[in-house]
Amino acid sequence: MPDDTNDDLVTYAVDRGVATVCLNSDANRNALSTPLMRQLLAHLETAAGDDDVRVVVLGHTGRVFCSGADLKETAAAREAGEVPAAMLTDVLAALWEFEKPVIARVSGPARAGGIGLIAAADIAVCAAEATFAFTEVRLGVIPAVISATVLPRLRPRDAAELYLTGTVFDGRRAETIGLVTRAVPAVDVNIAVAGYAEDLLKGAPGALAGAKRLLRRGEGGIRAELDELAKTSAHFFLSEEGREGVAAFAEKRDPNWMP
Repeated sequence: MPDDTNDDLVTYAVDRGVATVCLNSDANRNALSTPLMRQLLAHLETAAGDDDVRVVVLGHTGRVFCSGADLKETAAAREAGEVPAAMLTDVLAALWEFEKPVIARVSGPARAGGIGLIAAADIAVCAAEATFAFTEVRLGVIPAVISATVLPRLRPRDAAELYLTGTVFDGRRAETIGLVTRAVPAVDVNIAVAGYAEDLLKGAPGALAGAKRLLRRGEGGIRAELDELAKTSAHFFLSEEGREGVAAFAEKRDPNWMP
């Protein structure tokens, strides 16, 4: 179980073979703080070791699925030359390599690192009204770490447009470009997720794990890729532009590179 027991930043429940893991830090829009990611990893480990768990649903409480890195934590740690969001490499690897099927249930906005979580899932269902954006360049950084899971999902032209502009797009666009499996009206998200879970439970556990390995066949080791991308990410977060971008965001002003 998670070490951070004072706050349930991630909740965990099992029902009829389905483990539901929910980001539960609504106060900061489910930002990827170190305590939240630590709890998420612990719950994934619990699900992996429980033979009664056949499927994992990664969801959220509150209005926002995940706002990305916890910028307050990042700004504080950066003064010591650290980037707390580096733990995201472990989270993405755990999801990508998870032997049991993972479904992402997205009922609200996702940004930056949150999109990396969605892309790491095997199946993703979102509300058509949900919004997404790779906002990193507008903060003076780049979507480095999440590229390991995101770029295999996206069409190259869409990736170029969305990475470079940081523009907001909706669930229908997310479905069209391959980021999510299905976009449905918000009221139908849980129904669609339940349908996928029911279908997955019909598969033999060993066969499902084998099928997942087939889907990853030909790919290099994601952990080595993530480690390299984490170094690139840290470079930009610690750069002058990264410092200015995060400061401007916190101060609700335009960064100094705006004309």
